[in-house]
Amino acid sequence: MINKKVNTVKEAIEGIKDGMTLLLGGFGLCGIPENTIAALVQNGSKDLTCVSNNAGVDDFGLGLLLHKKQIKKMISSYVGENAEFERQMLSGELEVELIPQGTLAERCRAAQAGIPAFYTPAGYGTEVAQGKEIRDFNGKMHVLEHAFQADFAIVKAWKGDTAGNLIFKGTARNFNPVMAGAAKITIAEVEELVEAGSLDPNQIHIPGIFVQRIFQGEKYEKRIEQRTVRSRN
Repeated sequence: MINKKVNTVKEAIEGIKDGMTLLLGGFGLCGIPENTIAALVQNGSKDLTCVSNNAGVDDFGLGLLLHKKQIKKMISSYVGENAEFERQMLSGELEVELIPQGTLAERCRAAQAGIPAFYTPAGYGTEVAQGKEIRDFNGKMHVLEHAFQADFAIVKAWKGDTAGNLIFKGTARNFNPVMAGAAKITIAEVEELVEAGSLDPNQIHIPGIFVQRIFQGEKYEKRIEQRTVRSRN
């Protein structure tokens, strides 16, 4: 039986070096690989290019790597909740590539499927399209976008088995499924790790063939990025 389990997060991130490109799942603070990010902070790898929907907040998520100046470039679609990100971007300390959210997801999915590039109408006529090939399809202009070429994809799932099969819970099914298998090596951290054969095959969202390393995380904080309540009136 194939066993992709690693015993520690330190073992899971083995091989992540300075200057590498990482895909990191999650949306806001939902479904982010908290344990792996913390291990990367401890590991000290720098000059990283991080591809993620957003950059976390100042003291949580990718914001921890930003504070340590470990990220050289962020490729994201929404970054409005991180003051340190804003400071580094405006000061020129951090390279930033902002792209439409759907394009970000599709560039991951294309890499996962082995598709080198695709055309999309998103971004045509804006700065997003500058320097890119433009083509007309059925009277509508499209922009050529390339699949990401990443060294590691780091995803977080609710449950997984030792063969690497993953089940995501709720809105954690955001960028995690399209990032799994979209890099040379995929690391999955899960809240619960079970033996292969324990999961209902009909409930599996990502098959183990897309995952190379899997471990059970611990102490998930599960913060709320912005708590909004209404008055009783």
